[in-house]
Amino acid sequence: MAIVRWDPFRDFGFTAPSTTWMPPVDIYQTGDHELVLKAELPDMTREDIDIHIENFVLTITGEKKVATDVKEEQFHHVERRYGTFTRSFSLPQTVDPNRVSADYKDGVLTVRLPLRDEAKPRSIKVDVAA
Repeated sequence: MAIVRWDPFRDFGFTAPSTTWMPPVDIYQTGDHELVLKAELPDMTREDIDIHIENFVLTITGEKKVATDVKEEQFHHVERRYGTFTRSFSLPQTVDPNRVSADYKDGVLTVRLPLRDEAKPRSIKVDVAA
């Protein structure tokens, strides 16, 4: 959980705009097969998103742009964040970086991180000697 500085005027809409934007991310494991990362990236195109893996670090970068059909002076109130972002995540050594795949649909980026076969649990049969 992130620590957020208390702002007594936040509920009244008088907060100063933040210069950074961090899309929310969920990471979970599906059984023993893969890790899945889901990031909310609304109003972005696939061309605005870049995914890079190096030394078991997954980095997602992108830019959320302001709509070009609305001029800045036409806005009455702005709460949504725009601009560039970078999120990096350390991956466990059990992830197979050569089989990573990504999909972007309905404003949600889904990155599938398959686990290596040797990292998956397996059963070993024990022979009983008489």
